[in-house]
Amino acid sequence: MNKYERLDEIANLVNKKGTIRIKEIVDSLKVSDMTVRRDLAELEEKGILTKIHGGARSNSAFQYTEMSHNEKHTQCVEEKRQIAKKAAELIEEGNTIFLGPGTTVELLAEEISNTRISIITNCLPVFNILFRKKSDKFRVYLIGGEMRELTESFSGDMTNSTLEKMRFSKMFFSANGVKGSDVMTSSHEEAYTQQLAIKNSIEKYLLVDSSKLGKEDFVSFCDLKSLTAIVIDDKNVSKTKGLEIFTEVII
Repeated sequence: MNKYERLDEIANLVNKKGTIRIKEIVDSLKVSDMTVRRDLAELEEKGILTKIHGGARSNSAFQYTEMSHNEKHTQCVEEKRQIAKKAAELIEEGNTIFLGPGTTVELLAEEISNTRISIITNCLPVFNILFRKKSDKFRVYLIGGEMRELTESFSGDMTNSTLEKMRFSKMFFSANGVKGSDVMTSSHEEAYTQQLAIKNSIEKYLLVDSSKLGKEDFVSFCDLKSLTAIVIDDKNVSKTKGLEIFTEVII
């Protein structure tokens, strides 16, 4: 178990139990007391928990269960399609693009009609859609690694070491929640991979439907202020008010 998997597991444990003792984590994960204390300090810094004497208490005021990839395909389909069409208009011939995981990004992959472009993704469903369009000038690359079944995307050391060396014209990615200016997801490991791609992209576009606004998840992986724009549907305009103080809003 690597660091990011361990952080995910500790976050899950503390959110499930409410409070947990260091010894319970040590026994459950078979790691040292010192390692657990370092991990708790990092999770406290991220706002996920609060350290208490001998353990930690969850800061979570919600019970969030991440939906599977198939379940997400049935949610807000019309809104996601609208977002995908808007995002496709931002793509130009000759771009080198990174596409993250997510059903909205999959719909974007379907909408892309460019003929001269390079697209890199760590998401298997996105790659499968794009591979059907592959040609001499339409190039598609899948970054491998360890696959997370819920999102069918690759992350971990192998994925990250490849991403660190790459640079992109534009990045399009999604999230499970947006609270204030925090963009959130369920997995620390997946979050770190997204952060690398964001760091190495000139333009960064977040694609989320309005149902995600106000929702929280386990880890915040970027700030709206650091993004080029958020692309969102027009089904609930009142919920989008205020986003423009952080970044450009494309509806």
